[in-house]
Amino acid sequence: ENQTGCVLSSSSEFPEGFFTPQERKDGGIVIYLIIILYMFLAVSIVCDDYFLPSLEIISECLGLSQDVAGATFMAAGSSAPELVTAFLGVFVTKGDIGVSTILGSAIYNLLGISAACGLFSTVVSRLSCWPLFRDCLAYAVSAAAILAMISDNRIYWYESASLLLIYGCYILVLCFDIKINQYLMKKFSPCCTCFTKAMEENAEQQPLVGWREESGPLIRQQSRTDSGIFQDELDYSQLSTSLHGLDEISEGHPSVFTMPEADMKRILWVLSLPIITLLYLTIPDCRRQFWRNWFMVTFLVSAAWISAITYVLVWMVTIAGETLGIPESVMGLTLLAAGTSVPDTVASVLVARKGNGDMAMSNIVGSNVFDMLCLGIPWFIKTAFINTSGPIEVNSSGLTYTAISLICSVVFIFLAVHLNGWKIDKKFGVISLVLYLVFTVLSILYELGIIGNNPTRVCGN
Repeated sequence: ENQTGCVLSSSSEFPEGFFTPQERKDGGIVIYLIIILYMFLAVSIVCDDYFLPSLEIISECLGLSQDVAGATFMAAGSSAPELVTAFLGVFVTKGDIGVSTILGSAIYNLLGISAACGLFSTVVSRLSCWPLFRDCLAYAVSAAAILAMISDNRIYWYESASLLLIYGCYILVLCFDIKINQYLMKKFSPCCTCFTKAMEENAEQQPLVGWREESGPLIRQQSRTDSGIFQDELDYSQLSTSLHGLDEISEGHPSVFTMPEADMKRILWVLSLPIITLLYLTIPDCRRQFWRNWFMVTFLVSAAWISAITYVLVWMVTIAGETLGIPESVMGLTLLAAGTSVPDTVASVLVARKGNGDMAMSNIVGSNVFDMLCLGIPWFIKTAFINTSGPIEVNSSGLTYTAISLICSVVFIFLAVHLNGWKIDKKFGVISLVLYLVFTVLSILYELGIIGNNPTRVCGN
């Protein structure tokens, strides 16, 4: 297919639907739309009731700051669908689905989710300079490495191993995040007033857990010399209050079957009872004292549920898009990109609404860094252990435009935060939304061949 300049239809990656194409056009599409809405509701319940609470306890046990937790565990859990997609692309479909899904949705992950956080957040979240700069730099390096690897349409074992090495270096930087941050603040605070001002405002209005004022403006306390990732346990005595009121764990958390008081919430609660019951029976609720020590099981099982729900969601969106006659290129850059990133969107918006801007932004950028690792793991397994005779063949058409888009989106999101005074608010949401629409329109025009000379068509059409 790559030699003839066509791509397989997205629906070829999924099982056949419940109805024939004619039955869908005659009204069966309504069933698909209802399932799509229900999957959105389901993923929000998983994130709010199980995934984020387990993340809070993991952060408490490891002594992670919000931004490090967002860039690691939160990014890994919410990016589980991309990891599954990458393995399917390498070992099952033998196509470029992993590359196209991850690189194609990268702009939405950065600009689209940032827009959602700004527009749907009810509070203004202050941001720190170092976490955003750290994650943007790591993502830019990861994207450049991926693009360099697939430029010759071949992936060798040492190239995939270097991708894993880059992510390992990123994790190492996170482990010594406190020491690096202290050094940079002492080095650049005198010459960069915006850096100091943003950190001071963050300390006054929304202090991060584990941050204290010492000789300089807002330096995080490091209590253990073996690794910068751990901090004083006393600093985290209030950690559980930051997202979900986990300070009430000792008294017991209200049951998920408690009916809400507001009428609209009652309607949603009744409609979501089947998924609430299913999740209750399969995932230990670590907010309750009895299951508190099972938080890692909660994290892993909720990530698995997120992957399963996202798969069904993208499946339904794909069939609905084809039924409505939406072009394949438009589907891949809009609905499918948004569909695979639903967990990231929901998780980021939920923490942004609580005022945890650093965690939201670190999840947005950090999940993209983890997505690059999602490509490296299956590539390395296949080239180093399964098929050692030759490299993996990939299609890199449109690579130049993708590279420019990825780099520009990272630069623009950093500049947008800086020009907006290092905070997430409605203005930042509007700026991100406009940038996302501009990039999406340009991408669609490029895919359709209106600009550039790389028109893409679906095989068989």
